[in-house]
Amino acid sequence: MPIRFNSKPGLVVYLTAGDPDLPTTREIALAAIDAGADVLELGVPFSDPLADGPVIQRASERAVKNSTKLSDVLALAADVRRERPSVGLVIFSYFNPVLRFGLERFCATAKEAGVDGVLITDMIVEEADEYLEQLRRHSIAPIFLAAPTSPDERLQRIAQASKGFVYAISRTGITGTQQKLASDAEQLVKRLRKFTDLPIAVGFGISNAEHFATVGEFADAAAIGSAIVALIEKSTPQEAPNSIGRFIRGLRQPVALAH
Repeated sequence: MPIRFNSKPGLVVYLTAGDPDLPTTREIALAAIDAGADVLELGVPFSDPLADGPVIQRASERAVKNSTKLSDVLALAADVRRERPSVGLVIFSYFNPVLRFGLERFCATAKEAGVDGVLITDMIVEEADEYLEQLRRHSIAPIFLAAPTSPDERLQRIAQASKGFVYAISRTGITGTQQKLASDAEQLVKRLRKFTDLPIAVGFGISNAEHFATVGEFADAAAIGSAIVALIEKSTPQEAPNSIGRFIRGLRQPVALAH
């Protein structure tokens, strides 16, 4: 199944699976989809999440304490696919859990679960041949991160290797919300456009309706993680699905953009 964005901008929502627990993650995921998420990224908790800021690090720690494993995340993906057949489903992970699970087994299980794409944060395109071959064999879209610091030659390789969409990082550094979007993001999207017709989603630091609208002026979709994970952290498990639904619906409220 191709990954589609049904509106402009499209919305990619990241959740750390197992935070605060797997049943609550399931309810939050369904609420997010019903509120307008086009693509759901189910994050595999990892004990050493180097690219993540403190909010997602804490979520990962909580999920690891709950003993959430890659197999649990794949089972959750299968459940979400049964409940909401049309959503784009992406497994978001570091490579270590996939390696321990077994790459071929992971791809086969992900395909069976109805997963559309995989984003491995520490998988670099230069070392991805075996990984790409397994994903291709199981008709799963590889999604790579593209950074503002990458030269054009590398962006071209990333664009050519990606399927589904390309994830453009709005700035260098770790994940986390910020007050103002970096100007690097728009320039990066322009550079990527030279090499691909795939949708481009911008992530890292998008946290409100103004950011969301701004991204929609130059990219196909916005990816939101830390702002949602922070809201889950502040909510009780009972409140979290409704809180996330309200937050997502609020992203599409009209805002006055300054130019």
